[in-house]
Amino acid sequence: MNTQKIIVVTDSSAYIPDELMSGMDIHVIPLSLIWDEDRLLDGIDIQPQAFYDRLRTSKSLPTSSQPSAKEFENFFLECGKDCDAIVAVLVSTKISGTIACAEAALNEIHDLPIRIVDSHSSSMGLGFVVLAAARAAAAGKSIEEVVLAAERMRDNVHLLFVVDTLEYLHRGGRIGGAKRLFGTVLQIKPILHFEDGLIQPHSQARTRKKALEQMLATAEERLSGRAMVEACVVNIDCRSDGEALVEMVKDRFQLENIYLSDCSPVVGTHVGPGGLGLAYYPGK
Repeated sequence: MNTQKIIVVTDSSAYIPDELMSGMDIHVIPLSLIWDEDRLLDGIDIQPQAFYDRLRTSKSLPTSSQPSAKEFENFFLECGKDCDAIVAVLVSTKISGTIACAEAALNEIHDLPIRIVDSHSSSMGLGFVVLAAARAAAAGKSIEEVVLAAERMRDNVHLLFVVDTLEYLHRGGRIGGAKRLFGTVLQIKPILHFEDGLIQPHSQARTRKKALEQMLATAEERLSGRAMVEACVVNIDCRSDGEALVEMVKDRFQLENIYLSDCSPVVGTHVGPGGLGLAYYPGK
């Protein structure tokens, strides 16, 4: 067993449910919202419900910002006081500059081993990668084994989600391949997924109900007969819909290890209210 103490860190876009964070040595660096004259730390200065309450009445839309290289440097050094090494599992570099700033911070840190893993995802697609790394660290694995656990989960986890509108993703420049959807954007409910670290259209349906049914059918197809090991439903200001989707997943996949998560304000900024996501991974 490795005798080094390894801490896993991530950014606030993961928004891992409390019951999964319990007992895990996971440290979170917040992203930021820039809203009019305010700079708000994600999950610290503003929580999901307060964010959506303000969004409903605001005449302006917020933008998001990643921590600076200096903020990452300070964060890593503070975490390093209690450990021998750090594995940072962060939001996809294809949709955020977070990893670039984290890597820049490494130039100023010389005596603390730090490895950075690109999750190629966000929300609980990122969250399950973080948890895989943290569970490996808790089991006494070496830093190389912790990184490998994260990379294996990254290649195994799926995140599918349905949005009410592509407006937020389009404004934030967070979606690729969307042009073919915009002609009927008012009449469709898009199903999206991460592909090579980018948010891409997967399919579309005429109603929200049909979109959710199609999302579950896609999940079943991707399982290819394997069992679903763990899953998390992510709701964006539609918790009752999220609870209903949890029951649908339980019934369809005979799954007990399923959780319900809110969505961080930063992710909500880009996806918009009413979105529902399903993050899951299959067994071997």
